Amino acid sequence: MNGADARPLIGWDIGGAHLKAALLDRDGRVCAVEVECCPLWQGIGHLDVALDAIEARLAPPGGALHRLTMTGELVDCFESRRAGCRAIVDCVVAGRRWGRDARWFADDGRLLDAVEAIDRWHAVVSANWRASAGWIARGGEAALMVDLGSTTADLVAVGDGRLRTTGRDDGSRLASDELVYTGLTRTPLMALADRAPFGGASVGLMAEHFATTADIHRVLGELDERCDLHPAADGGVKTATASARRLARMVGRDLEDAAWEDWVALAAWFAQRQRDRLAAAITRVAGDQGLPSTAPLVVAGIGRGLVTKVARELGRPWRPFHHTMLHPPRDAALAAAIDEQAPAIAVALAGSDAATISTAHRRNVD
Repeated sequence: MNGADARPLIGWDIGGAHLKAALLDRDGRVCAVEVECCPLWQGIGHLDVALDAIEARLAPPGGALHRLTMTGELVDCFESRRAGCRAIVDCVVAGRRWGRDARWFADDGRLLDAVEAIDRWHAVVSANWRASAGWIARGGEAALMVDLGSTTADLVAVGDGRLRTTGRDDGSRLASDELVYTGLTRTPLMALADRAPFGGASVGLMAEHFATTADIHRVLGELDERCDLHPAADGGVKTATASARRLARMVGRDLEDAAWEDWVALAAWFAQRQRDRLAAAITRVAGDQGLPSTAPLVVAGIGRGLVTKVARELGRPWRPFHHTMLHPPRDAALAAAIDEQAPAIAVALAGSDAATISTAHRRNVD
């Protein structure tokens, strides 16, 4: 794992719901990005299947250097985060030829082997946000990374080449609003509010997993379906009509009880509540870390379109994560993939030759 090794890099981001991976060359150019649905809470075997599927599409013939980060240790099939970390590391080591030589990203930026990763599990778990924010911090300017995925949002202030954070782990980051449990697709609507306006009244919402944020964004015509890989709340079809039917259940109604415009209005109300929650977190974190109003949001994740709306509502400048790359892609689809899977990109770059390039050559921003 040194500069003499010319093999390309694969960064892996092992989440509780998705497995993401990115292939980079040794100059830091992103060649391909892949994602697989991985319901890890249903058992570690799902990780094995997802790893095999992505490796079949992504791995180069001559092999690669593998670097990994995880958040999947949190899923409730593991009795603790420590047990989850061990199970994930063991799965990678036992099932892959390259597993024992892989390196795991730690919260101090070091790359650990499997034995070290299990021993220092507290430094390895849920550290993917540090990889992304650490890469952004290399540019030197003050900024706020906002990475909105399917389930959560990571908000990390950077400046003067370092991370500026109050929280260190999930618990403290939840307390400081640097981790917000709201996502583009998987958040149950009952988590956004307990009442909603409908039919001229304030209606209490049913505290049931009837609908998710994917449904409201689909009803509004704002959801890219390739970003919604998991089953709908009712296991049904993913059409705007089916999403509106699921939304209707939240207020104790059937789809036929109101006009389509009423369901669109209700979806828009929920979407605004979600943006308000993100706006409040952005305002708090930026204020706590002393970021000026001119400091841009560096936007990442499949929910980046939602975050850019919040940026406009707050009057804040923003730029996509792919603008921080050494070689920003010209291909729009690849640029979008880089933005969506920032931690996989960043962990591949951790400790690489590309990461040693001077700041003057690194700042590829408008």
